[in-house]
Amino acid sequence: MTKAHSFHIPVMGIGFTVDTPLKVSHYGIDSVISLVDDILFEKMRKMYSEKFQLPYQEISDKIDDFRAKRITAYLNLVSNQVEKKFQELKNIQSEISHELHHYFDMLPDYSTIKKEFIRFKEQHINFEEFKLWIQKNLMQGSIDVNIMTKLDKVNFSKGVSLPTEFNDAHAALRGFANSNLNSSIVFSAGMNPRLYSYIEQFSDFYPSSDGMIKKKIILKVSDYRSAIIQGKFLAKKGLWVSEYRIESGLNCGGHAFATDGYLMGPILAEFRDKREELINTTYEILVATLQSKNLVVPKETLALKITAQGGVGTAEEHEFLLNHYKLDAVGWGSPFLLVPEATNVDELTMEKLINATEDDLYLSNISPLGVPFNSLKGNSKDAEKLNWIAQGKPGSPCPKKYLISNTEFTEKAICSASRKYQLLKIEELDALKLDKETYDTKFDQITDKSCICVGLGTSALINNNINTKIEGTGVSVCPGPNIAYFSKSTSLKEMVHHIYGKVNVISRNDRPHVFVKELTAYLDYLKSKIDETTEELNSAQSKYLNTFMANLNEGITYYTNLFNELKGSFENTKATILDDIEQSLLKLNQYKMQVNRL
Repeated sequence: MTKAHSFHIPVMGIGFTVDTPLKVSHYGIDSVISLVDDILFEKMRKMYSEKFQLPYQEISDKIDDFRAKRITAYLNLVSNQVEKKFQELKNIQSEISHELHHYFDMLPDYSTIKKEFIRFKEQHINFEEFKLWIQKNLMQGSIDVNIMTKLDKVNFSKGVSLPTEFNDAHAALRGFANSNLNSSIVFSAGMNPRLYSYIEQFSDFYPSSDGMIKKKIILKVSDYRSAIIQGKFLAKKGLWVSEYRIESGLNCGGHAFATDGYLMGPILAEFRDKREELINTTYEILVATLQSKNLVVPKETLALKITAQGGVGTAEEHEFLLNHYKLDAVGWGSPFLLVPEATNVDELTMEKLINATEDDLYLSNISPLGVPFNSLKGNSKDAEKLNWIAQGKPGSPCPKKYLISNTEFTEKAICSASRKYQLLKIEELDALKLDKETYDTKFDQITDKSCICVGLGTSALINNNINTKIEGTGVSVCPGPNIAYFSKSTSLKEMVHHIYGKVNVISRNDRPHVFVKELTAYLDYLKSKIDETTEELNSAQSKYLNTFMANLNEGITYYTNLFNELKGSFENTKATILDDIEQSLLKLNQYKMQVNRL
C-alpha cells in the first residue's frame, strides 16, 4: 500500500523526536526515534504512564539487560498509544470528526485516498459504506528507530566486561527486535559488521513468503558504493535492505559525514539510474542465502525504496526530488524543530532557532566522537560549558557515558568531553610550557568538546516537566544550515502545507537552492582543509585535496547541465541558481591555484 505522505521526519538529536510518533503517527506521518538514551526512555515512559493512567514498574539499572528492556518497554508504550489514537481517529460514529478532517486536510492534493474522501463527501455516499472505507484505507505513520552503528561501547558489570551482545548498539537492536513494533530500524554512521551479523538472530527481520517483513532495515548512506557494499553484506546473511536513505554529507543536522566532494545531485542520479541493478544484485544474493539456510523465500522480488534528506526547504524542491530522481519520499528534519506539535524544543532554544542566521549555524568540533557536528552558537549547553571553564572546572561530570571512547589516560574508556579527561589533558598541556598563544589554542581545542549525549536529550525533559537534577538544564541543538531560512514557530498543519506548496512559511527571499547550499558548504569545508595545511603538501594530502576538487568540479558540471536543460522546474529562480553555480566554480578554481602553490 502506498504511504499517506511523501515526506518523513528523520531522527533529530536524542530527545527532539523521542516522542514524535505519539504526536504525528495517527496522521499517517512517518518519524524516527533515536535509541541512544535508555535513561531518557525510562523517564519518558514513567511520565507517559502517569499521563495515560497506565501501570508503571521501574526497570532499574541493577537488573540484567536493563538497557534492552527499557527500550522495549518504551517502544511498546509508544506503539500501543499510537494504535489507540489511530483507532479512535478511524472509529467515526455519526459524523466526520475534527481529527479525521485534519488527517485528510494534511494529505497532498494528488493523494488517491484524499480524492476518494472528497468524492464521498460530495456524493453523500452511504455512511456505513464510508466507515468501512475509512477502516480499510487510512494508514498509520511508521514508528521507526535509529541506531548510530559506531555507538557500540562495551559495558561492564562489577568491573568485568559483558559479552558483545550487551554492547550499547547491540542492546538497542535487541530492544527494538523484542518490541511489538511493525516498523523499520535506521542504521546510520557507517557499517558495523558485528552489529549487522547480530541481526540474524531475530526472526522478525526475515521476509515471509508474501514478502512481508515485520521489522525492516533502512540504511542511511552517503553514496551508491556504500549502499551496494552494505546491501550485499546483509543479503549474504539473508537480510533485505528495504530502504536506502541518502543523506547530504554537509547540508544536514547532527554529525556531518562529509563525502570526498561528491554532491547530492549526482549521487541521487546514480541511485536512480542503477536502482534496478541494486535490487537485482542484492536480491539474487538474498535468495541464495535464504535457500541455503532453509528459510522462506518470497514469491516475488522484495520492494526497495530510495529516499533522501538534507536541506530541502520548499515544495518545489520537494516535488523536483521526487519526480526527477524517482524518490519514494523526502526527509524534512530541521524545519520541524520549529513545530512544537511534533518535536521537543524548549522555549529558550526555540527562540534562538527562530532568530538564527547563517552565521549562527556552524560546523563545530564539539562532538566527543571527533566528527564535525552542526551546532547553534549561544546554545545553553555551550553557556553551561563556558561557565564551568570560568570556574576552573572544565568538562562535564559525564552522567550518562554514551560517547566514551578515549583510552589515552585510562585503561577503561572515558569521554573527551568529561571533566576527568579534560583535567588530565590540561595537566599534560601545562607540562609542555608553551607560549601563551599556542597554549590558549590547545586549551580551547580540549575544552571545546561538549557533553552532547546529555545536551541533546535535555529539551525533552524540560518540555515535559521532568526532573533534570542529574542532567542539568543545558540544551545542545544540532540543526542543519537550512533552518536559518525558517524564522517562526509553526503549526504541524502549516508545515505540512508548506511541504506540499499550499502555504509558504519562509518569509526570506534569499534562500539558495538546496543543491547550491550544499555546494557552498563543501567549498567552505574544502577551504578549511586547505587552511589547515601550513607547510608543503605531502602525497596523501595532495591526493585527498585533488580528488576532492575533481569530484566537486564534476558535480558543478553536472549542475550546470542539469539546470540549463531543465524544463518546468525552478523557472523563476533558474538564472540565480546558474549564477550561484558559476560563482562556485570560480571559487573552486581559486582553491585549485592555492593547492598548486602548496
